[in-house]
Amino acid sequence: MSEQQLDFFSDIGIGVGHPLSQNIADHTLLSAGTMDDETLIAAIPESTLVDTYSLAVEAGRRRLVAAVPALAALCRRFAGFGTRHKVSEQAAAIEALAMIGGRDAGRAVSEMIERAVVQGPTLQIAVSAAARLGSTLSSNVLLRLLRDVEPSIRADACRCARALPELILILIDLLDDLDRSVATAAALALGRMGRIEARPILKGLLRDAPSEDLMEAVSSIADEECAVLLGRIARSSSVLADAALASLENADHAQADAIAAAIRRLRQPPHSLSSGRAEDDGSQESSAC
Repeated sequence: MSEQQLDFFSDIGIGVGHPLSQNIADHTLLSAGTMDDETLIAAIPESTLVDTYSLAVEAGRRRLVAAVPALAALCRRFAGFGTRHKVSEQAAAIEALAMIGGRDAGRAVSEMIERAVVQGPTLQIAVSAAARLGSTLSSNVLLRLLRDVEPSIRADACRCARALPELILILIDLLDDLDRSVATAAALALGRMGRIEARPILKGLLRDAPSEDLMEAVSSIADEECAVLLGRIARSSSVLADAALASLENADHAQADAIAAAIRRLRQPPHSLSSGRAEDDGSQESSAC
């Protein structure tokens, strides 16, 4: 007799089973693409693993807002599993919710996280979806996620963070995170909140890795050096030129205003400039008369 005591609460090596999955080898894959919306939605909550992916993908492809409750119910069915391994059914449902988008999908994902319906690797997928959907998470949950041992969860939690004092303090600490993606996400979040602590990292990103998200985040804390860096991008042929100009125009800084005005003049076609000068000359002659 083995002296090792079994752990009845461990999910290692245990599959998430349900009645229809026993003969999965003989199961015929449902043709999700041929179903009408109502039939598709009705099939989701009790689907087997072999069907869940195709049903969820099809619901996401169709952007079926009416499928949100069914996808959420599917996730709740597997609550308590996945502390060490991804629950594929939950992952498929969450990705479908991210594809569907909107307030209802965002609320469904936030409820899964708040109520610990998803855990472990599946929690990473849920927090990523929450960031994409703009889900609202409670400050207590965000505090826990911002301190999570998994860097991807910390980074996505930064994208969900709001300008609350207790969260701002942690975001400032995360500027020194050993994982670069976490430090970057924290800086972007703080920049959007108007916190100058993020400025050094955002300046470095403007030089080395500009992006649209960065342009948006830096506008509220731009100083003269930021304005110059944004101006260089706006004057270039980069696909980010328009975003850089918009950031300059939104920045509350005199140098940014001057650079934005100069760039707008440079972008005017030659005939517009000559026409403008002619109109100025005409108005001056009229006033002289």
